[in-house]
Amino acid sequence: MKSFNWKKESESQWDSRAAFWNERSKSMWDSGSRKDIVPFIEKNLKKGSGILDVGCGDGYGSLRLHLAGYSVTGVDLSSEMITRAQQQLAEEEITFSQSDIGSLPFEDNSFDGIMAINVLEWTEVPYEAINEVKRVLRKDGFLFVGLLGPTAGPRTTSYPRVYGEKSIANTMMPWEFQKLASENGLDYVDGFGVYKEGVKEHHYKDLPMELRQALTFMWVFMLRKVGE
Repeated sequence: MKSFNWKKESESQWDSRAAFWNERSKSMWDSGSRKDIVPFIEKNLKKGSGILDVGCGDGYGSLRLHLAGYSVTGVDLSSEMITRAQQQLAEEEITFSQSDIGSLPFEDNSFDGIMAINVLEWTEVPYEAINEVKRVLRKDGFLFVGLLGPTAGPRTTSYPRVYGEKSIANTMMPWEFQKLASENGLDYVDGFGVYKEGVKEHHYKDLPMELRQALTFMWVFMLRKVGE
């Protein structure tokens, strides 16, 4: 079996998906599964704050943050994604660069907030990624993470693992991420679930959080960096 380089494979796969993603990102942020994320951030992070968008893709989420009044920096592993972001948003005051979440090119304590939507479940070792993100976040800063739940279609990407094949999709679930965060200096402050159309509020409103998360397409976390 040939060796599997997670980072190189991830970069290659996301490069190949850049056009597909670009066609859909605006609708996802404006009216789809991500529509409530920027309003949620606005309620909790002071306008004018510096925020890092990790896994920014084609930059549309970064643009939404910029228009909401934040100072935005966007990074993504895919050079194709970054090229699209730079070309499409050349007139905006947003800085984009290619970078891996496991090795961010920023000083410690650089940002008031960090947004990472559907990023950590695509990392080989989420522990390493979360600690690198925490490193560049200021004390008492907020980390906003969107993690795919078990009902999300993209989860099927990890299916080859049952045959012993490698995949860039990590099977970490929202309750596992929440435990990982709490064990590594990030306090859970608030969050909300994003559900498919067939799941209604009465299906989950009285359930404990872990079961609510089990029904989600995505759970959005707000975490605060403590200590240090």
